[in-house]
Amino acid sequence: MSILDRAIERTIEYIEKMPKSIRKAYGQFFTSKETAVFMASLFLIPEGISELSILDPGAGSGLLSIALIDRLQDYPFSSIKVVCYENDPAILDLLKCNLEYASQHSKIRVEYKVIEDNYILSQELDYNGMLGANPNPPKYDIVIGNPPYKKISKDALEARAMPDVCYGAPNLYFLFLKMAVFNLKDNCEMVFIVPRSWTSGSYFKQFRINLFSESVLEQVHLFVSRDKVFDNESVLQETIIVKIRKAHRKPQYITITSTNSNKDFSAISSFSAPYDEVVNGEDCYVFLVTQKEDLSVLHQLGKWKDTLLSVGLRMKTGLTVDYRNRTLLRDQVDEASVPLFYSQHIQSGRVVFPIGRSKEYIETDQPGLLQKNTNYLFVKRFTAKEEHRRLQCGVYLARKLPEYSYISTQNKINFIVGITELSECVVFGLYVLFNSTIYDRYYRILNGSTQVNSTEVNSMPVPPMNVIEAMGKELIATRDMSVVCCDSILRRYLYE
Repeated sequence: MSILDRAIERTIEYIEKMPKSIRKAYGQFFTSKETAVFMASLFLIPEGISELSILDPGAGSGLLSIALIDRLQDYPFSSIKVVCYENDPAILDLLKCNLEYASQHSKIRVEYKVIEDNYILSQELDYNGMLGANPNPPKYDIVIGNPPYKKISKDALEARAMPDVCYGAPNLYFLFLKMAVFNLKDNCEMVFIVPRSWTSGSYFKQFRINLFSESVLEQVHLFVSRDKVFDNESVLQETIIVKIRKAHRKPQYITITSTNSNKDFSAISSFSAPYDEVVNGEDCYVFLVTQKEDLSVLHQLGKWKDTLLSVGLRMKTGLTVDYRNRTLLRDQVDEASVPLFYSQHIQSGRVVFPIGRSKEYIETDQPGLLQKNTNYLFVKRFTAKEEHRRLQCGVYLARKLPEYSYISTQNKINFIVGITELSECVVFGLYVLFNSTIYDRYYRILNGSTQVNSTEVNSMPVPPMNVIEAMGKELIATRDMSVVCCDSILRRYLYE
């Protein structure tokens, strides 16, 4: 039995005995053997040194470190020094047992150290260059990690320890990712398995800008099946593997690979994309393109330099959280109530009301729950992961419900509004954009989640307002709300 197989066997026993609720408190999810081996294989092992230093922050049972030790058995190192951070007392004995077994059965001398401390807080002084900091903090040749996936409050000690990358309530995983860059030697590599969420959106903007100011992205691995990354776990968040080098010189290309699951890395699809096409713009969004058609989408829409915001439009999130305002909801219309729109009201490109569902009206005088009855484009905020389209929208025209001065929208839909009232032509023009194949694909490249984020949509490229209006006039003339029709109209303006 290999040293990794023995560690895997013990880890499975631990998972079966330890309730998930307890492991979740630490954000603890374990990689499979195949994933650990794949992550270890991604490193370009340094040459010309006799000792190799490895850091595994948030080590858990030590699977990633041991996968690396397994890979290094035939390399000409005199010793391998492994440092593992872990402060979960329930798994410390297992971690030490696995590392001891690996050290005893390795061809190369393995020295290991387990630091039973908070990975972030224990380095706060060093990271921020504060009084009392170590003038020569330890740096490592290789960092490999599966950090905890756990949201913390904006006032949490870990968030306050890394103010340069925190905005709002952060997640521990990206604090680990950034601290690992700090721990890495110059021009050396780290490989992490993390959620995809950091690649876009304003929430992670500071982190991305900071990350790419001192490191470069060399490879990204995507899992086609979102629920097969962690064995014996019900993790549905889209997860990726990233290989990062601590360097300032950007590579010409980034390798983007993908597999159907964490069980078979033998059938890997690979695509090489220009670095500046993947890490793009002032916000450092990461566009995960996997084929030439994706690059074509970025090039085509990149011709337009406007955004919704620059042309006087903005996507907003629906106003009413229905379960928090149950006492205000009504099944039937009365003199004091107004329509409350849900995603179910978006049907075949139009907004249909009423549809006979429950709680279709709201009675309130709270300004924060009411919006002017004017023209909007409604866009579903959530879609199921198996649905063909991410962007699903419908045209709302105020003249269809002339008896109301105000309406409300449930927070599971988004709506696009203008500085001034939108004409029907503009609303239909927006529908052409958001119902087209190319915009749906662009959004999927930008964001892997099933949630349509208004911040990201507001940053997407759009044509000038006169072009949006012209496209809307064409759509109105055809009376055809299909994707095929929208694609046809949009294509003429993209290639003119």
